[in-house]
Amino acid sequence: MSNPEKKVAVVAIGGNSLIKDKDHQTVEDQYQAAKETTYHIADMIEAGWDVVIGHGNGPQVGFILRRSEIAAKVEGMHEVPLDVCGADSQGAIGYALQQTLQNELYRRGITKNVATVVTQVLVDHHDKAFQNPTKPIGGFMDEAEAKRRAHDMDWSVVEDAGRGWRRVVASPLPKEIVELASIHALINAGVVVIGVGGGGIPVIDAGNGAYAGTAAVIDKDYASSLLAQKINADLFLISTAVEKVMLNFGKPDQKAIDRMTVSEAKGYLAEGKHFAKGSMAPKIQAIIWYMESGGKAALITNPQNIGRALRGETGTWILPD
Repeated sequence: MSNPEKKVAVVAIGGNSLIKDKDHQTVEDQYQAAKETTYHIADMIEAGWDVVIGHGNGPQVGFILRRSEIAAKVEGMHEVPLDVCGADSQGAIGYALQQTLQNELYRRGITKNVATVVTQVLVDHHDKAFQNPTKPIGGFMDEAEAKRRAHDMDWSVVEDAGRGWRRVVASPLPKEIVELASIHALINAGVVVIGVGGGGIPVIDAGNGAYAGTAAVIDKDYASSLLAQKINADLFLISTAVEKVMLNFGKPDQKAIDRMTVSEAKGYLAEGKHFAKGSMAPKIQAIIWYMESGGKAALITNPQNIGRALRGETGTWILPD
């Protein structure tokens, strides 16, 4: 599908790229953090890459839900459904990324357009994740409110470690990217695309060719991996909080990995002791799926080291066997 002259990279950036710590969470703080990240992505573009950016949205969706809950309590306003919170966050984060990247490209004299595609991602409503929702979202509630919402709104709720009750939603696997053809057309036109934000807005097949939003959260690395597979990307880059992947992470004998084959990555993942379930494990899994579908190379590093890593000076490379 890809134009043979183009080198296309899918770059998945984590929520940590936008929120540095609990003291820097405002919209302006997030804009500044986006500016730092897009500076490094501009380096890639300057080096000749066509780039598609995926991003996380966990904290931002949490903020939108919290505002919605407060407005409902204080002013009796309607609450915002989870799929719409996802769409809101795609627009807002996309705006910060596309403006900071556009400004940086202009500063460097690079003529390239940047566009955000509000992206829906199809999930299977029979996915077993829907039978076992595990992803906590929104604020804490007392037991009475949690039980009322479970009854009236069909929410799944759990007691969260003595801190109160929370809603939990499913995290199903992404199956199809609804706007894939549009993203592909933009890449072929030389546009830098921001897509599958937050893993995409989860939608189900409602029958007769219609889609319907559903309350779920899709892993952004899995969705970015699917996008990289579907556009035959030459590189799948996951930009995260660490410069390199570690074996035995957090233990006295932890060891940085410079490069590994797909088989080695699968072996380390299967051992179950190296990569944390909620952080590095899904990133490694996302890369394995991309590589197994014909991917050429994958890279994990932090934003400030993207340029160096692409020159082979740092980062962890995952390569075919």
